[in-house]
Amino acid sequence: MKIKPIIILSTAALLAACSNNHPVDMTKTTTGTKNSAPENPVGVVAERALTNTLRVPGQLKSFNQVFIFPKVNGFVKNIYVDRGSVVHKGQLLMTLEAPEMEGQLQAATSRYTQAQENAAASKEKYNRLKDAAKEPGSVSPLELDNALARMKADDAIARSEQSNVTSVKAVQDYLNIRAPFDGTITQRNVSPGALVSPGKGADQPMLILQDTRKLRLEVYIPEDFADKIDRKQQVSFVLNAMPGTTHKAKISRAANALSGLRSEAVEIDVENNDDTMKPGMYAEVTVPMQSGVKTLAVPNSAIVRSTEREYVVTVDQGRAHLTDIKEGLAGRDSTEVFGALKPGEQIMTKPSDEVKEGDAVK
Repeated sequence: MKIKPIIILSTAALLAACSNNHPVDMTKTTTGTKNSAPENPVGVVAERALTNTLRVPGQLKSFNQVFIFPKVNGFVKNIYVDRGSVVHKGQLLMTLEAPEMEGQLQAATSRYTQAQENAAASKEKYNRLKDAAKEPGSVSPLELDNALARMKADDAIARSEQSNVTSVKAVQDYLNIRAPFDGTITQRNVSPGALVSPGKGADQPMLILQDTRKLRLEVYIPEDFADKIDRKQQVSFVLNAMPGTTHKAKISRAANALSGLRSEAVEIDVENNDDTMKPGMYAEVTVPMQSGVKTLAVPNSAIVRSTEREYVVTVDQGRAHLTDIKEGLAGRDSTEVFGALKPGEQIMTKPSDEVKEGDAVK
């Protein structure tokens, strides 16, 4: 019964001694944490020579391609080709029939024949009056002039009807569908008896003809590199369907304008005499870049990405500044960037998206 009070008093005395020997200043600790600037590792914007090549995807397309539509309404009568047929320029591909065109030609021919007869009769009448006018007083000058005018008018009508017949025959020749160039039929969408009419962009063509002896390798160069490609050197490419075989060719033409994807279309002509390459094949294209061109690079971790922007945090006189950039080629440790940056400028190498414009940087 006497031991318990002694133990309790000893414990209380020990706690009091500890409090006196180790005072805690909570105000000082809280204030120090609040006022100190965040510590962030700082690096610099590096300037380096631009990579010698640019790798971009490409796609093969036929050098010439045409969707064949009829020029007039008609029914498909005969088809002489099918998918895969190799054709030559001017070759008859199919014939159409339009019965109303036969009637138009017959009517035009009849009018022309009648006009010819009228012109011949007017000419004969004028010649007779002209001969009779040699006898003074037999034919009045007015009657002779009227006959001359009638002859000229009938002759003009005959020539007009002749032109009409030629025009109808030309339209009738539209019923014969011929190849506009050498190539291969890659698609056939009609059969004999089908009703066809002049098509629009959204309509299905009767035939699709492609020239596959030469192909176009279409490549889109990003905006940031469009003016840096070296068009004097050859481009190398590997087809995804033919790995291990590298092909080379020179850039043939460029659009000199940016598409909606902010890139420039570039085409490389590719010979395909052995017909091993097919339109639609994809390729990995290595495009040479101009030597001596330099670009800016920052560590990969220095780029802050959000749904609205991409930026790096530059440091100037101990203050943070958010600088918008666009990314170029990305390497293992660094990434090419484009923006209002200068070589040697200080940047945060591991910034947080919580860093705001003007924050103090330690």
